[in-house]
Amino acid sequence: MTETAHRQPNYLTIFWALLLLTLIEVAIAYLPWPRSVKMTSLISLAIVKALLVALFFMHLKFDRRLLAIIALIPLALTGLVTVFLLVGTSLAAH
Repeated sequence: MTETAHRQPNYLTIFWALLLLTLIEVAIAYLPWPRSVKMTSLISLAIVKALLVALFFMHLKFDRRLLAIIALIPLALTGLVTVFLLVGTSLAAH
């Protein structure tokens, strides 16, 4: 198996980005927004954070495309289930 060299990601930058996104999530939790807007915002930020972790800390950004696609399929399914649950709970509330 051949190894291809890649430039090391700046892990400190990724750390600061994750910290900033977490602080934004905490701030959103305290905002007087409707529950559906809060949940959508928090889920979107969580997906961005998960992508950052998967791409850089799990090194998927530097792996072959097929492996990255296989690893990201569960994320897409999770997003789909989340959307169905959000729609289902909002319909049940009315």
